[in-house]
Amino acid sequence: MRMKQTALKDVCVCLLISAGIIFGHETGPAVVRVVVEVGSDVVLPCSLSSKENIVDKLFDWRKDGQRKKEVFYYNAGIHYNNGHDGQDQQFKGRVSYFSDQLKNGNASIKIRNTKMTDSGNYTCDFPRLQPSQIFYIELVVGAPKPYIWTLNVTEDRVLLQCEVRGASPQPKVEWKDRAGNILPAEEPQVSDRGGRYYVTLLTTVTKTDHYRCVVTQEEIHHQTHSETYVFINEKLCEESSSKELIGWLGGLFSGLVLGVLTLAAVLVARKHIKRSLIKGKFI
Repeated sequence: MRMKQTALKDVCVCLLISAGIIFGHETGPAVVRVVVEVGSDVVLPCSLSSKENIVDKLFDWRKDGQRKKEVFYYNAGIHYNNGHDGQDQQFKGRVSYFSDQLKNGNASIKIRNTKMTDSGNYTCDFPRLQPSQIFYIELVVGAPKPYIWTLNVTEDRVLLQCEVRGASPQPKVEWKDRAGNILPAEEPQVSDRGGRYYVTLLTTVTKTDHYRCVVTQEEIHHQTHSETYVFINEKLCEESSSKELIGWLGGLFSGLVLGVLTLAAVLVARKHIKRSLIKGKFI
């Protein structure tokens, strides 16, 4: 019996250790990572597992950096959007909460029109709960969707330009066809403007297909793309090539005919001159 109790105790200890790793008690606090494209809206999650009603509670959102920035503060119905002072200028007018979800213990916030500077570590703190609880969220604002331009259109080829503006960290930019094949392209033009990268990549395509400019930031596990459709009239190209060939052959034939006629005229003239010399006079 004592051995069974010892074994059961060991199992419980193992489960507690596992739970400690999950919740960060032994390896640090668990962090939820959220990745979003710049310019879009994002929800940072923060919800009590107990689903306790927090309508009359206090929770405080802050962003870590060189100094803590006040993102959103709520205290029993008083918050930054209805007169409470102290919110950092970076977040004014851009942060809201879900009032109908407070009764379920949900203190998540929504940040509108995300910027690169919004990237960082956030905390959602319930300082007056017993025990107090803090949630950790990492927000990564990735590169925006690239811009695609169609340049130098001819009958049989199109020059495509992909432009990425203000990405950080520096992205890898590639052109791909619908099948996912990487297309040959010119050397990318890269400009570093204060840690924000602007990249331009050109490629030439010669067939009808969907083409995609893919932007990858491996450091933050973020990828985005834009797509365009290019139509090249292969029949028109074939007809144009055929016409060119026919024109070339026609020119060659005309040249040959003209050459033959010229040669014949020369031979006739020589014969006529020869006869005149024999008779001793020119006719």
